[in-house]
Amino acid sequence: MGFHNESSCCEAGAFFYVPAAYLHFFSYLCKIYYLNAMGLFSIFSKEKKATLDSGLARTKEGFFAKLSKTVLGKSSVDDEVLDNLEEMLISSDVGVDTTLKIIANIQDRVKRDKYIGIGELNGILKGEIATLLNQHHNDEFEDFASPLPKKPYVILVVGVNGVGKTTTIGKLAYQFKQAGKSVMLGASDTFRAAAVDQLTIWSERVGVPIVQQGMNADPASVAYDTLQSALAKDTDVVLIDTAGRLHNKVGLMNELTKIKKVMQKLVPDAPHEVLLVLDASTGQNAIEQARQFTAATEVNALAVTKLDGTAKGGVIVGISDQFKIPVRYIGLGERMTDLQVFNAYEFVESLFGEK
Repeated sequence: MGFHNESSCCEAGAFFYVPAAYLHFFSYLCKIYYLNAMGLFSIFSKEKKATLDSGLARTKEGFFAKLSKTVLGKSSVDDEVLDNLEEMLISSDVGVDTTLKIIANIQDRVKRDKYIGIGELNGILKGEIATLLNQHHNDEFEDFASPLPKKPYVILVVGVNGVGKTTTIGKLAYQFKQAGKSVMLGASDTFRAAAVDQLTIWSERVGVPIVQQGMNADPASVAYDTLQSALAKDTDVVLIDTAGRLHNKVGLMNELTKIKKVMQKLVPDAPHEVLLVLDASTGQNAIEQARQFTAATEVNALAVTKLDGTAKGGVIVGISDQFKIPVRYIGLGERMTDLQVFNAYEFVESLFGEK
């Protein structure tokens, strides 16, 4: 079988239309086939795969329960099924804009093929979700042992209070250290009471150094000192915590801009990652937080936490699609090893695997 341009393919001289989205999914299937053939598909260890499956269990259970109700008593995908599917995806926190995109693609498929059985719907949905997640996924960063493009690699961590920001920093420090990288923490959240103490506890637990000046210190000054110390000690990864005040406060955004400008006096392209931490259990509120933060600062990576405690894991699909920002890490439990590098292939396989 050969492909013609973006949207048609041929077999034995016959041409037929293939939407670009399905060419993406064909590429996805080819990669899975190759990895299986090479014995490399399980990018994660069995333990990490089990953690992923367990962490997505509630999302998966809710998703397929709603999908079963959507197609109950139906033999083919008709307008009623599509209406029900639209409602199901929105209620699964995929988001309105992303849901409408998925439904439109399925409608095109139904019009083209004339008949689509209910049994095919799972595969079509899987293809759509895989396509959306892979459009912005970075295959080069597959795990914490992957080579980093810069040294020190500076990660500025942002997000509102309560999303698990400080805990995520601690777990990131642990995972990078376990992968053989040296790590330094910077306590630039000097606004919230006990924030510095909490990060200090994480530094002691993980066994990595921390730079801090106590509560009410200038956050930019702390970030500068952290980066200066990291350069002196030839540190691989620098994680800078920031205040988690309400995301619509102009003062906080100005503060983040100041932190970045100060760090760039030492490392011109810092920070290399502006990591926005979002709590999956907040559903659509996480999407609103992403909207506010991306409008105010240059977020280029996402960490989605608390997936194990919610059925709202579908929010990952909407966030990735709407903001064109890769989901870099996902939190699947309380253990330090339960923070994983997000892998779109493993995520889709876990979500649509046998229940």
